[in-house]
Amino acid sequence: MADKKDFYDVLSVNKDASAEDIKKSYRKLAMKYHPDRNPDNAKAEEQFKEAKEAYEILSDGQKRAAYDQYGHAGVDSSMGGGGFSGAGGFNDAFGDIFGDIFGGGRGGQQRSNVYRGADLRYNMEISLEQAAKGTETKIRIPVMATCEPCKGTGAKAGKSASTCGTCGGHGQVRMQQGFFSVQQTCPKCHGTGKTIAKADECPSCNGDGRTKQHKTLSVKIPAGVDEGDRIRLSGEGEAGVNGGPTGDLYVVVHMKKHDIFERDGGNLHCEMPVSFSSAALGGEIEVPTLGGSAKMKVPAETQTGAVFRLRGKGIKPLRASESGDLMVHIVVETPVKLTDKQKELLREFEVSTQADAGKHSPRNKGWLDKAKSFFD
Repeated sequence: MADKKDFYDVLSVNKDASAEDIKKSYRKLAMKYHPDRNPDNAKAEEQFKEAKEAYEILSDGQKRAAYDQYGHAGVDSSMGGGGFSGAGGFNDAFGDIFGDIFGGGRGGQQRSNVYRGADLRYNMEISLEQAAKGTETKIRIPVMATCEPCKGTGAKAGKSASTCGTCGGHGQVRMQQGFFSVQQTCPKCHGTGKTIAKADECPSCNGDGRTKQHKTLSVKIPAGVDEGDRIRLSGEGEAGVNGGPTGDLYVVVHMKKHDIFERDGGNLHCEMPVSFSSAALGGEIEVPTLGGSAKMKVPAETQTGAVFRLRGKGIKPLRASESGDLMVHIVVETPVKLTDKQKELLREFEVSTQADAGKHSPRNKGWLDKAKSFFD
């Protein structure tokens, strides 16, 4: 054992290398020295054996710990020969690396033919009032459900599926491309490992084991939901294949446009038209809220664009402890369809304020001063 190389040196990694670094280094060496790429090259085959042996030890947590403590003596009895065997070919060397991709794994293990059903999505539109208070509604959705006549087997009464002749029941076939040998889903049985003769197929599902059905579900929408929130109904998706678990149904909430309010999280915004006289003299107005109407004082000399906050008159978000606020945006409304007398009164009012325009119209006076300095 004294003539054996250090496994870390073989893979060109440090002793504190991560499992991912060890795998990357092994993959690089295996690609370089694999006998399929180096035919009749004894030296390359020997280097491949060393890399494979080192990887088998260092990729196993317990073996690596024993090797770190006792060296080769700590792992020699559990290595199992570690050398290259032509039976597995190139795919065996990469089974642990490509297994997750091609569904295989070291030793050509059979892939499970049980599949979970697909998740479904349902888009639901609700009003702002429903979002604020919560609601319960019924929905009707199309799903692939287990075929009742054949109980999901796909075969008619008294018949059953047989082992797939293409893959031998493994659900996978091995494809050779140059020195690559990879596993792919069997095109005949689609990974199930079983096939049903046309004459033996269940007439209700045509051998699929599932049929398209519609079902009605009751959905509870909690108070405070907002645009894009998802409600999960576990087990209400499509039926699984070959007894696999059923998928889930996700109800995605979308908010309808409201005539008065705009929502921003827990806060609501609305525009409130105020008459010219109320804005100038001040007063009390009624403001709409989701819970009815509320009184709000408008101070004298209020201008368009002023924003007033009514605390707690918004919406309580789904994961918040308090309700938001209602933001009232003031819009001073210009009078329309005036009578001759009203027009005359406004002209008199205009004349009376022009005598001291800076006092009565400070914003207009400031703007005119800026414009004058600009042109000068």
